[in-house]
Amino acid sequence: MMKFLMMMIFMIPLCFKKKMFWMVQMMLFLMMYLFMNLMINIMFYCNLSYMYSCDMLSYGLIMLSIWIISLMLMASENLYNKNFYYNFFLFNLMMLLIMLFLTFSVMNLFMFYLFFESSLIFTLMLIIGWGYQPERIQSGMYILFYTLFASLPLLLGIFYVYMKMNYIMMYFMKFFDFNSSLLYFSLMMAFLVKMPMYFVHLWLPKAHVEAPVSGSMILAGVMLKLGGYGMLRILILLQNINFNFNIIFIIISLLGGFFVSLKCFCQIDIKSLIAYSSVVHMSLVIGGILSMNYWGFMGSYILMISHGLCSSGMFCLANINYERLHSRSLYINKGMLALMPSMSLWWFLLMSSNMAAPPSLNLMGEISLINSLMSWSWILMFVMMLILFFSVGYSLYIYSYIQHGKYYLGVYSLYMGLSREYLLLILHWLPLNMLILKIDYIMIWF
Repeated sequence: MMKFLMMMIFMIPLCFKKKMFWMVQMMLFLMMYLFMNLMINIMFYCNLSYMYSCDMLSYGLIMLSIWIISLMLMASENLYNKNFYYNFFLFNLMMLLIMLFLTFSVMNLFMFYLFFESSLIFTLMLIIGWGYQPERIQSGMYILFYTLFASLPLLLGIFYVYMKMNYIMMYFMKFFDFNSSLLYFSLMMAFLVKMPMYFVHLWLPKAHVEAPVSGSMILAGVMLKLGGYGMLRILILLQNINFNFNIIFIIISLLGGFFVSLKCFCQIDIKSLIAYSSVVHMSLVIGGILSMNYWGFMGSYILMISHGLCSSGMFCLANINYERLHSRSLYINKGMLALMPSMSLWWFLLMSSNMAAPPSLNLMGEISLINSLMSWSWILMFVMMLILFFSVGYSLYIYSYIQHGKYYLGVYSLYMGLSREYLLLILHWLPLNMLILKIDYIMIWF
């Protein structure tokens, strides 16, 4: 793991050289290739060094981080063409990637907390520095205060665990089981806000709407997964107490997912709609993790990976329309089937993955989550049916609204998609639908 960290650190000087924008991206793709060829022992931690290691859970999420960040560069060509501080942009992304890599690979709980919070700084810089509207400052404050407010108890909880156990390495957690409700809430709330759970989700649509395309991609693709990763790692400490409280969070999450999926039908901003659909998917992930069974852990892990690729691809599509029409409103983005026919195929493919149509990974994740939540309580079947039905509904709603209808007459020039944009969408869609062939690896990491 150390070799990848050194590779990323030595890529930082490249960010400040002239005309190195695409070189950095090529280096990231090379790193992705090297990382894919790691020999991962599925059942155990491996690639151990002094502080870093990798098991199947870390492996998938680190791979997702490298992939999404290299695609963010591809989506942000406008910054390079307009010479809009792209060197600093590259530096910001490299630092963000290092923080995410370290978050997913450190074994020490305190170091995990440190990098978990540090990744927020660079996301904030991305939103405030390259966002579009003046309201980005306000959305930056939202994301900062929501996250920090919940994170201080997490830090205190980690110190308490250290005081009781005398170590905070993730290996040894299985020997302990804390039975303190205060510790449970202090450790879990930070991750539930990050996911985000319903009631503490208001920062997410704001942040997405104000962020540039790269900010939205990293927020939807990786930042939301930090919460799920933290919960999967921490819950081993809290198994008994979890059975007392998980009913509250599962019910809030699933009912919240249902309400938010209804809210999706009221949105007129494309980015806002995709952001709310992320909340719906994450509510299923929270339910799966807190059900504390094998299917739930598998399903939530698969859905985190698939949602990262799918949601990121949808934000790319929204940005492609925004670059043409300079508006994200559904009332103006209409009749695209007449103006950009070949792009509507990609809208269809990514929307079908979003509604969990085969052969996407979303389908496998949602089937596992239905299994897990139904075995936890059969009553949840009704809420699950509603959530899955409405997620198909709003996916079809946004597709039909954007592709059909009378196009906006104020559009005086429009050009078809660039090969870069098609490649960008293919690189989102292919792993999302091809990884199902390797589902056996993902299903047995636990």
